[in-house]
Amino acid sequence: MAPQTRPTGYSTAQIALHWLIAALVTFQLIFGEAIVPAYRAVRRGTEATAAELSAANLHVYVGLAVLALAVLRFAIRMRHGVPPAPPGESAWQRRIAGAAHLVLYGVIFAMPLTGALAWFAGVSAMGAIHELAKPLIILTVALHAAGALWQHFVAKTDVLLRMLRPEPRRGA
Repeated sequence: MAPQTRPTGYSTAQIALHWLIAALVTFQLIFGEAIVPAYRAVRRGTEATAAELSAANLHVYVGLAVLALAVLRFAIRMRHGVPPAPPGESAWQRRIAGAAHLVLYGVIFAMPLTGALAWFAGVSAMGAIHELAKPLIILTVALHAAGALWQHFVAKTDVLLRMLRPEPRRGA
């Protein structure tokens, strides 16, 4: 159920989830390769070491946490809404921002889903897609951050600040 009026900012929950997901995705990008030896051992039918399995389990659990938090964030987005584009932003800028968010959400959902299908269901094609999508998520996150910084320092809008401080509570 979408809100009747658009909020002027993000809620505390939206902001917390944004930064928590960002931290977990960053963790996965930095430490995610640790799953590869265990994944290959399992696929070959050989034994992975305890350290390899621990690293793999950590990667899997963090990935599942990203997925769960992304579902929650998307549900809150649908219920609470999002602030409008900054005043004076052109139609093409709004389309680029919309497309960027669509790709970012798509990748944030696709990465854990493809990883889970590879790990739990043994679907090798999903593992390949999961691995191949790593540069895509890096590029998407980098463009997202660059866009926020551009909005703040060049366009001088409140877009970045809206993701740093919650919208004032209604009636407060």
